[in-house]
Amino acid sequence: MKYLLFIGLGGASGAVARYLLAGWAHGLWEGRLPVGTLLVNVLGSFTIGIVYVLLVEKQLIHQDWRSVLMVGFLGAFTTFSTFSLETITLLEAGHLGHALGYMLASAVLCVVMAGAAMQLTRALV
Repeated sequence: MKYLLFIGLGGASGAVARYLLAGWAHGLWEGRLPVGTLLVNVLGSFTIGIVYVLLVEKQLIHQDWRSVLMVGFLGAFTTFSTFSLETITLLEAGHLGHALGYMLASAVLCVVMAGAAMQLTRALV
């Protein structure tokens, strides 16, 4: 039961962080591309790379934090469902190029950032 509470607290924190960061980014970029969601997903991918190395590989953070950080915080912070909806919205609005660019940027940047974070964390720790 304790873990559920901690996951919930991590999730609440991740959701608030996502809302604030995505809102800030959307305010800066008033174009058609949903930059806020892209930024959140790329940053979340980078963060999960760091957390994975510190938790799983180096075991520098107690395993209890795995659920809090990876399931709770990052689970609520990043969002594939919003990415999907925004992509469909772009397609339905006739913005095929923007939709394809957004899908490609999201997939490539998120995977690259997770890998870069893992390599960086391994080098520093």
